[in-house]
Amino acid sequence: MRVLLLGADGFIGRRVTDRLLMDQELQVTVLGRRDSADIRFDLTTGSPGALARFLDAVAPQVVINCAGATYGSSRTLIRSNTLAVATVCEAIRRSREPARLVHVGSAAEYGPVPGGVPVSEAAEPRPVGPYGVSKLAGTELVLASGLDAAVLRVFDVVGPGAPTASLFGRLAEGLRRALERDENQVRMPDLSGYRDFVDVRDVARAVRAAAVSAATGVINIGSGHAVRARDAAQLLVRASGFEGSIVEENRQVMLPAQAVGAGGDHLPGHHHQPGPYLPGHRAEGQRPDGRAVPGEPVPWRQADVRTARDRLGWRTQVPLEESLGDVWLETACRV
Repeated sequence: MRVLLLGADGFIGRRVTDRLLMDQELQVTVLGRRDSADIRFDLTTGSPGALARFLDAVAPQVVINCAGATYGSSRTLIRSNTLAVATVCEAIRRSREPARLVHVGSAAEYGPVPGGVPVSEAAEPRPVGPYGVSKLAGTELVLASGLDAAVLRVFDVVGPGAPTASLFGRLAEGLRRALERDENQVRMPDLSGYRDFVDVRDVARAVRAAAVSAATGVINIGSGHAVRARDAAQLLVRASGFEGSIVEENRQVMLPAQAVGAGGDHLPGHHHQPGPYLPGHRAEGQRPDGRAVPGEPVPWRQADVRTARDRLGWRTQVPLEESLGDVWLETACRV
């Protein structure tokens, strides 16, 4: 099966690339802006007609879109998460043999949800801020395109390669510094909220499963369990051997507002990690220039994952403890 992958350089995209290349039945072509891509193309500025010509040349049977932006101005987010998706959908429609599309969405599209209840794909999306709005608009474009398409709404992604602006990326770096400097405290925001953590390697498996399936529509990708962020943080603390204390500041872990700084390039390479991000540093709650932006606390997030089990035959395989242990091993080896 011929696969065209968009956004191979991001947190999720790198693991998707690894997973696809392991499958000898898949022939993978990467399209992106970097020199490492097989095809150089900018989804935010390129035309659907030009992209359609590339599609005709490659003739993919599946297009996987992991590209997007997680921080920047509203204009940047709309260009990367909405306009680029429109370009992809239109190009596939114009191509000689329209491919199946697997698009990576975000749990941020749901916005705040009732506590204690898993959120299903039937829930009405109420995104908070430009990031969630731009991601939801991209999803709606895919669903209205008439293509053979599935949207994977990914929940809170963890694991090796986690951006340093993410909750556990920041905590791991803080633990590393504390151990190096013989400090006995690491400061974090309030960790009382509950999140649905899913390992990035399991997400990559879900993307591969969706690519070879006939499933369409929105599919939640999460662990199906809500874990208090504080308890998850302690797993990382234990893995590090740190014996000091985690001091929680009186600031909530929030959904992305305007500037969610999960990773390097705007596009391709979207990290698609809706939370938990941290207000007060260059992830959720601040623009890249350090100025605060509005956000709303989201105390609860848990995915209803029955659709993923039933339609993709997918279940998580990497326990949270192992996932966070791998985050620590990677951080500890960083020079």
